[in-house]
Amino acid sequence: MSKNITIIPPSEGRPDVLRVAAYCRVSTDLDEQASSYASQIRSYTELISQHEGWELVDIYADEAASGTKTDKREDFNRLLADCRKGKIDRVLVKV
Repeated sequence: MSKNITIIPPSEGRPDVLRVAAYCRVSTDLDEQASSYASQIRSYTELISQHEGWELVDIYADEAASGTKTDKREDFNRLLADCRKGKIDRVLVKV
């Protein structure tokens, strides 16, 4: 019994440049949260710039927005839209 094998090459290779975005959020307008917000943005910008082959798409950031609902998180929704459009390969977030 002869088996027919068809090899299908991948349609896309790995991209030379990984398009990376970061999402930052703080939940209150308190001064200590504001410094955390600025620190997150600075840290992500530096981290992405230090990786060869990573390209910063954008830093998406919502300040004083609830984490339980997305309707008032404008940048979070913009991030999701850009992901759906295929503009982003990887998203970094603070856990």
